[in-house]
Amino acid sequence: MNSIFKTVASSNITISELMLPSHTNFSGKIHGGYILSLLDQIAFACASKFSGNYCVTASVDTVDFLRPIEVGELVTMKASVNYVGNSSMIIGIRVESENIQTGKINHCNSSYFTMVSKHKDGTNAKVPGLLLSDLEEVRRFCNCIKQISLKKEKDRHEENFNYSSIETLDSLAKYNVLVQIS
Repeated sequence: MNSIFKTVASSNITISELMLPSHTNFSGKIHGGYILSLLDQIAFACASKFSGNYCVTASVDTVDFLRPIEVGELVTMKASVNYVGNSSMIIGIRVESENIQTGKINHCNSSYFTMVSKHKDGTNAKVPGLLLSDLEEVRRFCNCIKQISLKKEKDRHEENFNYSSIETLDSLAKYNVLVQIS
C-alpha cells in the first residue's frame, strides 16, 4: 500500500488556446488530429505533475468528439487524474469551446488517456496513491475501474473467440458485408 497520497486537485491542469485557420480540416472545422495533439500534451502535463516523473501515453482509451469546434473559438481543456494503479494513471480530460464574442460555451470532447510514469532509465516508476475528496471523484474512480474491467473482458473474449467457425461466418449475413474466403 502506498504511504504517499496526493489529491485529485493536485493534478489539475487547464490550458486554453485560440483556434486559428491553420488548425482547420477540409470542411473548415478544427481538425480532430490537432485536438488529439493538444489532448496528449495536457494528459502528459497532468500525469507528470501528479507523479513527479516523465510520463508516456500507454493508450487513448476514449475520445468522444461531441460537436465541431469553429475557427476563432477559445478551446479550454481541463485534465485531472481519475485513477491510479502502480505506475499508471487514467487522465480524464474535458474540452470546451467558447465563442469569445457571445460567451457561449459548448462541451466538445471528453477523453481518457492512460499514462505511465517512468524513471530516467525508462523503467516504470511508482505513482502516489490518489486521495479522493468528494463523491464526484469517487464516481470517476469507480468508472475507471469499470472501464478497466470491460477492457480486460474484451481482451479475454478476443483471445477465445473463434472467428473462423461456421456459426460466426453465418452470423455475419445480417451485416452489410460479403465474406468470400478462398
